[in-house]
Amino acid sequence: MPLTVDTLTEWMAKFADQIDQNKQYLSDLDSAIGDGDHGFNMDRGMKAVEEKLATKPADIPTGLRTIAMALISTVGGASGPLYGTAFLEMFKKSKETTDMGELLEAALAGIEKRGGAKPGDKTMVDVWTSLVPDVKNGTLTQEKIEAAVEATKPMVAKKGRASYLGERSKGHIDPGSQSSGYLFSTMLETKGLL
Repeated sequence: MPLTVDTLTEWMAKFADQIDQNKQYLSDLDSAIGDGDHGFNMDRGMKAVEEKLATKPADIPTGLRTIAMALISTVGGASGPLYGTAFLEMFKKSKETTDMGELLEAALAGIEKRGGAKPGDKTMVDVWTSLVPDVKNGTLTQEKIEAAVEATKPMVAKKGRASYLGERSKGHIDPGSQSSGYLFSTMLETKGLL
């Protein structure tokens, strides 16, 4: 489905709400293998996004660029640059297409380039790599989202702060993968987005 200004703003409102409700859980996940602030950082970023989107963007590129800039300037740690890059790449791609699958493909390529992570490194890339094809094929389900997030649990982290733990990073869900799960879940909940 093509992305519209209305579906974009609704999606971001739902995502901000999910992050707000789960900020403690995300930070708890991050306490186990990171520096414990992922949920609160993301919550601050999404509140900034909501604030900026309160004035309805004129078009899709403007909306996506606004989201990217809000995240880059307010979210600390690795999440700000990575999520910011995702929306920045969607912004660039949106000048050619508003197809969600293609926008997310561009976002994933940006995340991989920015963070240098590959599938299997126990990062948000694992969830995105698993789910973007489902978005493109129209086969995304809540079950697939949960399975993609859960799949990071047995992995050994090879990127980010969690990589310092080596084998001890096993048995924990990657916080960036969990917040990415919320991003995809709220896509599913946004009528007319997928």
